[in-house]
Amino acid sequence: MESTASNPRLDAFRLLIGQSTEHSPSPFGRWLHGTLQAVEPDRMVATYAVREEMTNPTGVLHGGAAAAIMDELVGMTVYALGREYAYTSVNLNVDFLRAARLGDILTATARIVRAGRTVIHCEATITAADGTLVAKCATNLLQTSVKLPV
Repeated sequence: MESTASNPRLDAFRLLIGQSTEHSPSPFGRWLHGTLQAVEPDRMVATYAVREEMTNPTGVLHGGAAAAIMDELVGMTVYALGREYAYTSVNLNVDFLRAARLGDILTATARIVRAGRTVIHCEATITAADGTLVAKCATNLLQTSVKLPV
């Protein structure tokens, strides 16, 4: 994986463990309102409460919200690599395996499987409080021409 020597982005995320993502630079990430639980060079874990605005009419976590949780956490994990350029998702293959309901607390985990020079392959999962798998995804992110601040 990436070197963690002198990586201010990874260090900044580590300082946010236990805190809400309400101050994220990502407006959508702020809306998801997760709480970082673990930050490693190739993995992040966050918890999310299923709020009413994240559900479908039956009170179940909307598939789009589940996909968004995983996509956002993967994006944070890739950003924390400290690379010079931004990456963007080119696909997100999601499997919805179990319903999560209004009020449930979910744990999302994102990990980098392979970090190539221009394509980064990641996987993410969402689990319920009892450890049951709610959803999982595989995704590829492609390097863009957008330079990131250090």
